[in-house]
Amino acid sequence: MLLAYNRYETGFAGKGVVMVESRNVKTCCVTGRRKIPADRIEYVNRELYREVLQAVKDGFTHFISGFSEGTDLLFSAVVVDLKAENPALTLEAALPYRNRIKTKNELFHRLLPQCNMVGIHSEIYNKGCFMKRNSFIVSLSQRVIAVYDGREAGGTYATMCLAQKLKREIRLIFV
Repeated sequence: MLLAYNRYETGFAGKGVVMVESRNVKTCCVTGRRKIPADRIEYVNRELYREVLQAVKDGFTHFISGFSEGTDLLFSAVVVDLKAENPALTLEAALPYRNRIKTKNELFHRLLPQCNMVGIHSEIYNKGCFMKRNSFIVSLSQRVIAVYDGREAGGTYATMCLAQKLKREIRLIFV
């Protein structure tokens, strides 16, 4: 069974619903800190590699990233790296709002063209656009990888709570 999602497109021209997702695909997403302490980046990157490799071993082939700074882009880089060796893997960028593509972040612009799908969840920035995006990626995923610092506040914590409520598997990387 195939489903089409509103507000999803494969390009940036704004031409409506194009993206289609199959329910038979095992999907894994990421949530986590935008600002990772400099002395923990290598550790987080190593752990993201370990978790994504384990996900692939467990049959996951579709990976979704919110493409925010920090955790999301590190995760995306890992998936892009592994996609070069395994063409069965796909990467989806779930952007919270359209103008996010105007970021000056070089890694963002290097990774985005490597995505198989790009979704835009809000035409303009608004207070709820990040959580709307996070809800979407968790709802599609069976596994959530979370880079978490233990705070019981913020987007990562809220996304983990939603994942728990939806009975998703949560894999933690503590920073």
